[in-house]
Amino acid sequence: MITEQEIIDFIKKEFWETKLTSDSDVFSEVGIDGDDCDEFLLKYAEKYNVDMSNFLWYFHYQEEGSLSFNIGSLLSKNPHQRVKEIPITPKMLAEFANNKKWEIDYPEHKLPSYRYDMIINSVLFIIVIVWLIVSLINNILK
Repeated sequence: MITEQEIIDFIKKEFWETKLTSDSDVFSEVGIDGDDCDEFLLKYAEKYNVDMSNFLWYFHYQEEGSLSFNIGSLLSKNPHQRVKEIPITPKMLAEFANNKKWEIDYPEHKLPSYRYDMIINSVLFIIVIVWLIVSLINNILK
């Protein structure tokens, strides 16, 4: 049987010493988000052979791109901003490890068909690139 303390020790080994308890929000307590959460959960699933097919990342943490330069999310919410965050605790991780399956009944929700925040970011990026190219060409022709 996998205990909560074993999960806490695993988290400490993967990151650093923290004051985690059974009910601590792991990502908040350890101070990670985005790709670090993905990496941790991948190691967790591999080590404890947990089926993560029911896992929905956006209920638990921001994606990496949302943490830095995401002007699009100011105009259109990203998936994480559209749902109520559900913390992940060592108690949950131990339970899922023992059951070998990610078992959260996520609330009913609807995400748009398109990621408008990403479309806005892409359009802005293209505008900046075109502006830089036009400026470069104008400087060369002078």
